[in-house]
Amino acid sequence: MSMDFNLYMNDLLRQARSEMEASGYEQLTTAEGVEEAFKRPGTTLVMVNSVCGCAGGIARPAAAHAVHYDKRPDHLVTVFAGQDKEATAQARMLFGEDHLPSSPSFALLKDGKLVAEVGRYEIEGHDPMSVVVNLQSQFEEFCEEV
Repeated sequence: MSMDFNLYMNDLLRQARSEMEASGYEQLTTAEGVEEAFKRPGTTLVMVNSVCGCAGGIARPAAAHAVHYDKRPDHLVTVFAGQDKEATAQARMLFGEDHLPSSPSFALLKDGKLVAEVGRYEIEGHDPMSVVVNLQSQFEEFCEEV
């Protein structure tokens, strides 16, 4: 029995994207879409999605659960590293020179400026709840109560 790798990957990508959309995140698939989203006033949580195990087992569940909090970002968006390459590159460029690209990861923007991050090193090897707590501590500092 042989398995078509592309069929497997396409199914995996569909699932990863649909998990984020079901959690209320807007897919940014172009550099122009990233530019527009980053111009929005208020706070924006950007999840840099990935196909790795720590994205599926830790980061995406944390992204879904972290937003169930009294203070939360005004906007939820996601770019997909390795898939939407131009969108991801544009987001990373707009995060600024001090940003260390990693995926999966999270970036919290306030009025288009990076104010906090959760890098892969704070996701991989951790449980989803510790990532949720990390994100919610950032929401507490930078976001308004809903």
